[in-house]
Amino acid sequence: MNPFVPLTLPNGTQLPNRLAKAAMEENLADAEHAPSDELIRLYRTWAAGGVGLLITGNVMVDRRAMTGPGGVVIESARHRERFERWAQAAQADGGRIFMQLNHPGRQMPAALGQPTIAPSAVPLDLGNFSKQFAAPREMSEADIVDVKRRFVEAAVLAQSFGFDGVQIHAAHGYLFSQFLSPIANRRTDRWGGPVENRARLLLEVVAAVRAAVKPGFAVSVKLNSADFQRGGFSPEDAKAVVGMLNPLGVDLLELSGGSYEAPAMHGQTRDGRTLAREAYFLEFARDIGAVARMPVMVTGGVRRLAVAQQVLDSGVAMVGIATALALDPALPHAWRAGSASAPALRPVTLKNKVLASLAYMAMVKHQLRKLSRGQLPNPGVAPVYALLQQQIDTTVRNRRYRRWMRQVTSH
Repeated sequence: MNPFVPLTLPNGTQLPNRLAKAAMEENLADAEHAPSDELIRLYRTWAAGGVGLLITGNVMVDRRAMTGPGGVVIESARHRERFERWAQAAQADGGRIFMQLNHPGRQMPAALGQPTIAPSAVPLDLGNFSKQFAAPREMSEADIVDVKRRFVEAAVLAQSFGFDGVQIHAAHGYLFSQFLSPIANRRTDRWGGPVENRARLLLEVVAAVRAAVKPGFAVSVKLNSADFQRGGFSPEDAKAVVGMLNPLGVDLLELSGGSYEAPAMHGQTRDGRTLAREAYFLEFARDIGAVARMPVMVTGGVRRLAVAQQVLDSGVAMVGIATALALDPALPHAWRAGSASAPALRPVTLKNKVLASLAYMAMVKHQLRKLSRGQLPNPGVAPVYALLQQQIDTTVRNRRYRRWMRQVTSH
């Protein structure tokens, strides 16, 4: 299928083409964790490149719960003007923008100095890197009610700021993904055990968000096709969850995979599967998508037009592209003009999977920083250099975050 055919979502939202900028964690918030000028410039650059849908990187629903320093936080209308500028920048060339809403659960760096919550008191298993994340405490009923409220209020705010929709992040090992995982969720109450219980929080949040926003505002979900850990969230679980999402008015379902413990979204797993090819979640999407009654989007490794077409020909409605758009933000225009452009990062040859995943993310963030400053990307950046640069940037932002938290807490 031609990727440049429009797609109308179930709620009537029209996307000008089938190519989406999938979420990447930018960490480009300003000192008050609002959208910075650099972040707004980055989205204007992607909008000018011809992508049909832009999905933001993590926007945090709770300032105490961050995937990393430098993340945008949405808790009130205080920074309305900045959020409105962000939405307008992304819509400047006719594309649409969804705000990705997230809570990290146990995947919050210990260096941020905040208590960590999760479905169960199960710490991350990252080998030598495990101490980078504090052991979480099990969430109480009050914690669960608070999280639900925050997602709904954030969605209503995003709508008021001019965004076209939200994406509720239930993949990559973050909070909702932790509830879905039998490894991370060992509860014996109504939030744990069978998949119907493990999916309860996600389903209640999706239903509450759909009820709180206008019909023309899109509600989407990002879900793992699997978490690629033995005994974890399986493709069969994913199919069951999709079946439960079907009647809830979801406008777009993005399928990805993996977590910090098994970073399949970067082509690596812990259960022995290899994902070292383009469109590496496509086979799972074909299977899971057969159950879905909403349009499905697949993200993971796509960087060539022929592969994007293959994804669409398989019955998937939308192609999510991440790293390739960090390397060439005008890739959709290039493909439309007949170019065979297939942007790729320099290979990461580090043997340690966690370190290799960190290096990969650092290389992508290196490109995002350059684009946000109006500079050209650098696909050949050395993994070790990008990792060192990222560590310095993270150290500075960690300090700034802790200072900001002290200020907002004391007022």
